[in-house]
Amino acid sequence: MDCNRALRRISSIGAGVFMSICLAGTVATATTKDQDTVATVVADQVRSQGFPCKNPSSADRIETETVPNQTAYLLKCEGTTYRVLLIPDQAAEVAKVD
Repeated sequence: MDCNRALRRISSIGAGVFMSICLAGTVATATTKDQDTVATVVADQVRSQGFPCKNPSSADRIETETVPNQTAYLLKCEGTTYRVLLIPDQAAEVAKVD
């Protein structure tokens, strides 16, 4: 009887580890999709203001420059990088980064 209990406990731990691995993979996938979405949205804003942005690869949030109602991103496009400050109901502040 003690062997059965030990086996159940090991099975439960194994199932918990397996579920944790599956959940971590799902979160990582969602994060990648979210990053692609953010890059696309920021690139669309930059393009709408007349800046070229071909094949946006990432839009990383710049925490030190982000304040309430103003979010800063470092947008990487093919051959060009921009610092973008998004402000609600206004044009974004876009600056090319060398």
